[in-house]
Amino acid sequence: MVSFPALLHARVQSAGAPAAGPAFEVATIKPVEHDAKAGRYIVMHGPHRFVEKDYTLKLLISAAYDLNPKAISGGPSWMDSDHYDILALTPGDTRPSHEQQMAMLRTLLADRFQLAFHRKPKEFSIYALEVARGGPKLGSGLKESTAPASDPPQLISTVYPQKLVLPARNATMADFVSLLQRAVLDRPVVDRTGLKGRYDFDLTWAPDETQFGGEVPVAPVDAQSPPFFTAIEQQLGLKLEATRGPIEALVVDRAERPSAN
Repeated sequence: MVSFPALLHARVQSAGAPAAGPAFEVATIKPVEHDAKAGRYIVMHGPHRFVEKDYTLKLLISAAYDLNPKAISGGPSWMDSDHYDILALTPGDTRPSHEQQMAMLRTLLADRFQLAFHRKPKEFSIYALEVARGGPKLGSGLKESTAPASDPPQLISTVYPQKLVLPARNATMADFVSLLQRAVLDRPVVDRTGLKGRYDFDLTWAPDETQFGGEVPVAPVDAQSPPFFTAIEQQLGLKLEATRGPIEALVVDRAERPSAN
């Protein structure tokens, strides 16, 4: 666990130049009308085609820097209201890893949105993902993945009328926590499970209005699937504890609507 004083060394990204690092070969950014029913996603189509659908700038920052959106503050009001699609081509001979994709996205944000920010340590309401009292359901709910460690993790949720299903493949607890805090839950999440493996699991629950920014249909009261916190414990042998802890929040100093393609 990172101590609060260790966060005092704030990192600042200058407004004067794009972030150094890998970049897309070419990228098209298109303003779009928000369509909650169509869903939003970031995905690779083939080895070189990076596709982002219906994200605001705040959600793009959340994805690029692996943050819960509530940990991002400052900037113009349109950061949370204007929606964009991005289509980009990645360089090289092979499909980039998730981290490489996010590094390219960080460069794009600095270059095309003129994003500049600073980090600020903050005490925040968080969830801690921990092992439940009966222990993790290894071998049943949590199965050791047989895929090579080099294969990218897969965590893609599907919404049905009475439930939400999240199949995870070759995923670490860090991958799971990253998804929870960026997309599912309403606050940052930290991994305190101590589980170091890569796992396959299927998590099924009845979503409520607190999840996915309120954009996922709420399950009916007579839904057979359990609520999210119950599902994690019953199906995976894990639990989420509400607590407070230090995070390194991000404060936007500058952002501009994207430059022309």
